[in-house]
Amino acid sequence: MNQVVISGAGLWKPRHVVTNEELVEAYNAYASRENAANADAIAAGEKEEIPLSSAEFIEKASGIQRRYAYVKDGILDVDRMRPRIPRRAESELSHQAEIALHAARQAMDRAQKAAEDIDLVIVSCAYTERSYPAIAIEVQHELGITGTGFDMLVACSAATFALQRACDAIAAGSARAVLVINPELTSPQVNYRDRDSHFIFGDVSTAMVLENADTCTSSHAYDVLGSRSQTVFSNNIRSNFGYVAYAQDVDPYCEENLFHQNGRSVFKEVCPMAAEHLQDQIERVGLNVTDVKRWWLHQANINMNLLIARRLLGRDATQEEAPIVLDEFANTASAGSIIAFCLNHEDLVTGDCGVICSFGAGYSIGSLVLRKR
Repeated sequence: MNQVVISGAGLWKPRHVVTNEELVEAYNAYASRENAANADAIAAGEKEEIPLSSAEFIEKASGIQRRYAYVKDGILDVDRMRPRIPRRAESELSHQAEIALHAARQAMDRAQKAAEDIDLVIVSCAYTERSYPAIAIEVQHELGITGTGFDMLVACSAATFALQRACDAIAAGSARAVLVINPELTSPQVNYRDRDSHFIFGDVSTAMVLENADTCTSSHAYDVLGSRSQTVFSNNIRSNFGYVAYAQDVDPYCEENLFHQNGRSVFKEVCPMAAEHLQDQIERVGLNVTDVKRWWLHQANINMNLLIARRLLGRDATQEEAPIVLDEFANTASAGSIIAFCLNHEDLVTGDCGVICSFGAGYSIGSLVLRKR
């Protein structure tokens, strides 16, 4: 079996920023307008009043302060409340391939790899903008990579699940190097009229190059000591939008087809699952929790991260031990733990160990234990 290393990582963020204050102003304007229009029905108990929100509520509930948006135009328009993303011709590069390429080229540069060195491209994220052809094959074509490309959808665990597939391919010898990309274009699936979820997501793109240790020339490389994934079915996080809506005689963009969740149940059920998964994963590779210097955890909710770290360490983790990036990026679906890695890994020294972990809809949990070369 070949030793697998992560030899390069890339992070691209859009130039548009949407703050909590901006989101709240638009949401409250919408809610106030709807409440005024339905005042009689609300007074008669026939309709529920839409609650208002605040920037303080959002930060306390999630730790999020702002997020990046691929297209900001339209999100804060009370009459629209969704991004205004122009439709591109089939002959043009797709929006998702464009943001994937930004991160992919960074990762390849840092891994010191050219197109001819890579055999497999995996685009793995929460949503893809079309069913086929695969975004991965489009990206593969643009980069001039021969071999294979495919898309994976595993919600917020898509990145770690793809990294495990990459590890398997390299360890088995079916690929020399694999490019894994997470172009998380989440904003089109956000219900900006829902108080409990309008603030959650942001857009971003991340990428990693994995390869056989024998070919690695990167100055910041990490041996993959072990990878693991698991799934347990749950309805508590859902996004129902899909092609079948065309045959169901319903509004394909209705509220139930956009992202929605039972947040309290998710918190209660996922935190112990993630902590148990991580404890078991660390022991499987012969380490103790105290051997792990860095925890690159999924960036969905600061309170979840704090609780999971506390369960593992028996105390609160420091920002150095378990970096939080969701205050700036919000929840970027599968890219969150990869962002945390991209921004917080070059300070580690040879022999230091860290863990990348994601958890999300499915439920799904994925993790990789790394050691700096």
